[in-house]
Amino acid sequence: MRRIGLAVVLAVNLLAVPVAPEAQQGTKVPRVGLLDYAAFRDPLLEMLRDLGYVEGQSITFEYRRSEGRSERLPDLAAELVRLKVDVIVSYGTPATRAAQQATTGIPIVMVGIGDPLRTGLVASLGRPGGNITGNTILGPEIVTKRLQLLKEAIPKLSRVTLIYNPTNPSNALNLQELRAAAPTLGVTLQSVKVSRPDEFEGAFAALTTERPDALIVTADPLHQLHIKQIVAFTAKRRLPAMYQEQENVIAGGLISYGPSIPEFFRRAAVYVDRILKGAKPADLPVEQPTKFELVINLKTAKALGLTIPQTLLLRADQVIE
Repeated sequence: MRRIGLAVVLAVNLLAVPVAPEAQQGTKVPRVGLLDYAAFRDPLLEMLRDLGYVEGQSITFEYRRSEGRSERLPDLAAELVRLKVDVIVSYGTPATRAAQQATTGIPIVMVGIGDPLRTGLVASLGRPGGNITGNTILGPEIVTKRLQLLKEAIPKLSRVTLIYNPTNPSNALNLQELRAAAPTLGVTLQSVKVSRPDEFEGAFAALTTERPDALIVTADPLHQLHIKQIVAFTAKRRLPAMYQEQENVIAGGLISYGPSIPEFFRRAAVYVDRILKGAKPADLPVEQPTKFELVINLKTAKALGLTIPQTLLLRADQVIE
């Protein structure tokens, strides 16, 4: 009798075990691949939760990072394709280009792209075509605007060096635009290439020798991965720098001008949601930023011996004191 009772209890308990959503609904739980998402995974996941997704139940993720080695991106993108993810979210032009080359069928949501038109990622912003959509940091003359703001912050500015990654098509375009704008502002533009982690030491040595008046730092994923190293170098050498991401200024940089990258990842979650519900990337317009924030770190300015003009401080969206 005890054995019969135990069998009944076990049967009841088995019936009470929760069934996985996939089994309950008879449908596949969507899987999203994140490619080179840098430090901005949380805003994306938070927004997806706000949209009703529960990780492990109604959505799953595959995370792949190049750790600053862009040569790894094609293999990482190919891995996500082999896993048959439903959507790929790619941060930056190199990652998005790798995803584009890996698949023409899986939808790709690009995040924070410099210029998706000139880099050939989409046919147009209004109707992207193909399997790629998302958002871009592209704004009216934003690269030139950064140089203008840097000149306004440091009126005696005459020599500026851009730290750029030549393997990043958006960085190469930034260099072209700055070269065209520099003479009109009375500035001589120089450049230092950093496309691999082991190139930072040589770049810093060159900057120490050349001693420009200021730097411009990109949002390239490799550079952002080593941003603490860059900020520490500028502090040690008392070298002002203009950044693209406000997080860099919060970390100790002098000044930044650009849109919010965390907000781009939140907006990417909306694209993921729409695609999982049946929308086609080709029909979803690429979003452009509507707000560019000017952030100034007065602590850093003081440490550098700089006095930021009051006219510029009054226009800043955030002043760190």
